[in-house]
Amino acid sequence: MASKPTRTAPFAAFEWMIAWRYLRARRAEGGVSVMTWISLIGISLAVAALIITLSVRAGFRAEFVDTILGANAHVTIYNAGEPNEAGRLDRTIPDYTDMAARIAAVPGVTRAAPLVKGQVMASARGATTGVEVFGIAPGDLATIPRIANPETAQGDLAAFGGEEGIAVGSGVARALNLTLGDRIKLISPDGVKTAFGTSPRVKTYEITYIFTAGRYDIDQTRVYMPFTEAQSYFNREGVADEIEIMVDKPEEVDRMAYDLLRAAGERALIWTWRDASGSFLRALDIEDNVMFIILSVLVLIASMNIVSGLIMLVKNKGRDIGILRTMGLTEASVLRVFFLSGASTGLIGTAIGLVLGCLFAIYIDPIFALVDSMSGGNVWDPSVRGIYALPALLQWKDVLSAVALSLGLSFVVTIFPARRAARMNPVEALRYE
Repeated sequence: MASKPTRTAPFAAFEWMIAWRYLRARRAEGGVSVMTWISLIGISLAVAALIITLSVRAGFRAEFVDTILGANAHVTIYNAGEPNEAGRLDRTIPDYTDMAARIAAVPGVTRAAPLVKGQVMASARGATTGVEVFGIAPGDLATIPRIANPETAQGDLAAFGGEEGIAVGSGVARALNLTLGDRIKLISPDGVKTAFGTSPRVKTYEITYIFTAGRYDIDQTRVYMPFTEAQSYFNREGVADEIEIMVDKPEEVDRMAYDLLRAAGERALIWTWRDASGSFLRALDIEDNVMFIILSVLVLIASMNIVSGLIMLVKNKGRDIGILRTMGLTEASVLRVFFLSGASTGLIGTAIGLVLGCLFAIYIDPIFALVDSMSGGNVWDPSVRGIYALPALLQWKDVLSAVALSLGLSFVVTIFPARRAARMNPVEALRYE
């Protein structure tokens, strides 16, 4: 009694061997190796471009949010306003001390600081620029991470707090050609009120601290002044303009809005960092999705080269297919052989693209510095982009999504020419000479 033929397990060693020999086909056998190299390079570049783009977008978003949260209030409380004796709307906060204490008692609040704000002209050494003055207590200023950073700042923050000591952004100091110890003149149009009208207030201050927040618009315009001095300079004696609030979980600030308003009082209004930058962050999310779709198309186009290579391979290996079928190979075995040939190209290309993309994202600073120097140093304009360098944040979810997309497309497109090879009639296949 004849015994049944033993079936080999799927993806047996001989299937891998045949697939590998087909991948190494010589150019004289139809240029299959050339198509393989084209597919390999295309997939590698597409995967690398996808990883680089996703990492840069993630880094840009993280840097943008970090500068917002590190140099600005997470929540701002201000007064709805009441008409004063002159009929003008008065938005100042007279009970700012009590209000700040009530807000600080809300769970999740790390700091509540009264502020006095105003826009003035800064002048020094014949140059002028517009600046925004923040009047804040020295102890509160020391709690702002991006401002009170000794690694990026110049001077001693402890010197801030005298009658004539102020802190300026590095952009302001650069625009006016100032350094520590120099004096800067602040000119406010809303100054001393006299019988002949309001005369501008002009006062000179010493620069005791120069900070770099990491945002061009902040460093270029912001000046910090002691709170009591700001009250005197802007005619805000006994009042504050707003309450600056920091929380321990800025991403969940919307959940705290009701508790903050209740603590602030019935005439209080709230403005969160999401209200200020939410539209920009939503635009970034939409742009991320669009970029992923566009680059996915590039990966798909690169994967289609595998189809061309496999179709050529099937055509050139028709006689081999006929011989393999007459030797006893099943349709499934032939399908797996050609699937392995195409999938291996996608797998190797994805691996190379993964390495290239990760290395580019990790070493983006020296690479960008090289490109910037070769282009004359004008590639990155911080006045347009807000930050000083091209950031990159390599996240595992971005890497895995790029790898999964590439492998998924490579495996799917490989199936169709592999099925064509498997369904070839052995008799017809032997006619290919």
